[in-house]
Amino acid sequence: QVQLVESGGGLVQAGGSLRLSCAASGRTFSGNAMGWFRQAPGKEREFVAAMSSGGDTYYADSVKGRFTISRDNAKNTLYLQMNSLKPEDTAVYYCAANVAVFNFYVAVRRTNWHYWGKGTLVTVSS
Repeated sequence: QVQLVESGGGLVQAGGSLRLSCAASGRTFSGNAMGWFRQAPGKEREFVAAMSSGGDTYYADSVKGRFTISRDNAKNTLYLQMNSLKPEDTAVYYCAANVAVFNFYVAVRRTNWHYWGKGTLVTVSS
């Protein structure tokens, strides 16, 4: 089992920045691929970014160049640095862990991830 707890959400003006954190406990963190998804009101949960245990990364086109995923294996923590935020980035952001195979086509599908946090709300005002 892996337990995931997100933090760092809040209210920010458009153009601002936030850094989300996901603290993991349970199974070995360093051996797991990790990812971020988000869900806006009335919309389905969508892929944001993912990182393999070896440091390979994937990003959704909508956040490429603005968001950066990283991990600190010593602290069992995943991060999402979000810059140049836009109102359309408003959503609940979820941390996810562990896919059977790490490639883009697997990572973007939420049903492939085994563990989820409860989410943290990010609101970007215009």
